[in-house]
Amino acid sequence: MIYPKKNFIIQTVFHLYVRFTVARHFNRVIFNDIEIDQHKSILLIANHSSFWDGLLLYLVRSKLFKKKFYVMLLEQTSKRIPILKYVGAFSINKKSKDIIESLNYTSQLLKDPSNLVVIFPQGKLYSNFTTNIEFEKGIIKVMKQATGSFQLVFATIFIEHFENKKPGAYIYLKSVKQDSFDNITDLQQAYQQHYTYAHQQQTQIIK
Repeated sequence: MIYPKKNFIIQTVFHLYVRFTVARHFNRVIFNDIEIDQHKSILLIANHSSFWDGLLLYLVRSKLFKKKFYVMLLEQTSKRIPILKYVGAFSINKKSKDIIESLNYTSQLLKDPSNLVVIFPQGKLYSNFTTNIEFEKGIIKVMKQATGSFQLVFATIFIEHFENKKPGAYIYLKSVKQDSFDNITDLQQAYQQHYTYAHQQQTQIIK
């Protein structure tokens, strides 16, 4: 497992980089406001359809959640872009025994109310046109180990150009009661409802 090694200087540069590069490549970033419990950490579950997802959620973190940023990445991604560990990225390898270590570490992060942890439970990239969402099972272990410590938030991200040369990013957030999920199927179905709702809202945008 690759652990995060946060570095203040790299974090500062990365923060400026994200703001600059998102502003340069997008004509807008829109997300809805939700109520945040400052006494709990945030577990942010999101769909994964592009390179931009992590950067966009980092930006939302700085504007809305205002907590320390952590994100779970596949080990091959962490090795390919090693600088990410200095801004809160840590790895998971689904084909290694280290997967237990990664899940336990995630649970520990969620026990600190100053943290926000992003997880993409689909396990890999899927098209923005996907209609059905399927999750890997590990996230339920994390949630059970950290029960009561975190606020669960669903995020659905869509990127579309419409009439603009630069795309817009549309992020739909929902705070969810975490005690209603006994298994991965229940969690997946709840996220699917949010994803379907967000998809419907997105198709109603008139330009």
